[in-house]
Amino acid sequence: MHFDPKTNKYPYPEDTAKHYLEVKKDNGVVFDKDYPYIDTSKSFLFKQKMVRILLRILVFPIMRIRLGLKINGREKIKQNKEILKKGFVSCCNHVHMWDYIGVMRAILPFKPHLLAWGKNVTGENGTLIRMVGGIPIPEGDLVASMAFINAVENALKNGEWIHIYGEGSMWEYYRPIRPLKKGVAHFAVSCDRPILPITYTYRKPGWIRRVIFKQIACFTINIGDLLYKNDSLDKKEQEIDLTIRTHEAMCALAGYGPGENPYEPIYNDSKRVDYYTDKYGVGYKGSW
Repeated sequence: MHFDPKTNKYPYPEDTAKHYLEVKKDNGVVFDKDYPYIDTSKSFLFKQKMVRILLRILVFPIMRIRLGLKINGREKIKQNKEILKKGFVSCCNHVHMWDYIGVMRAILPFKPHLLAWGKNVTGENGTLIRMVGGIPIPEGDLVASMAFINAVENALKNGEWIHIYGEGSMWEYYRPIRPLKKGVAHFAVSCDRPILPITYTYRKPGWIRRVIFKQIACFTINIGDLLYKNDSLDKKEQEIDLTIRTHEAMCALAGYGPGENPYEPIYNDSKRVDYYTDKYGVGYKGSW
């Protein structure tokens, strides 16, 4: 049975898609139609390559120790390698500041792009987010949104990997799978590429981690089976159907049977379910 941390340390908002992470910096970058959502300049690609070498040599090993990380389902990456080389979308629950690094490690040798909250890209960690493949999502600008969509679709069609945090925000150490935002399956449907569901689950930490290092839980990445659009449906229905099936797959990977996860599959102004407490953010002093 999967461990549920049931922590009240983090200030989970009432709205399931809302952020509680405070971004203190704004570098002023504007995500308009001319912004390089996927930067292919030689200088950027060189720096990105250096960062990825550092990740493999230093950060991945540290991260595995830091999170107590285990990976289930790596064999599915090897079995589906030829399919994945043509491009795919992955969708995962967002439960830790480092969880994207864990996903990068789990899906090696594929190199990801991450659809990222714009404020994070203009914030204090923005440079790092860009170096590990972050693509900021523009808001309030239709022309910029079209440029963003074109960049992502071109990447998928060219055989690249797009990672999506479908719940819309990070809720640390939260077990239930929150509703997925509408549009999670848009790129998979429009580009006819599969979705790879991924779910973080938790293990109860040992005495040393729990008592000395105050670690709330250890992490396990669970990799699911590829999901495809249903060609018997029209495009809008395909997106809804694939989003629902992605949520169901993530719930199953989290250890929930049918109907056991407390949330609906698709976000609809969805509200937090207080299934173990109604007090959150006790002693919260930030995330890292």
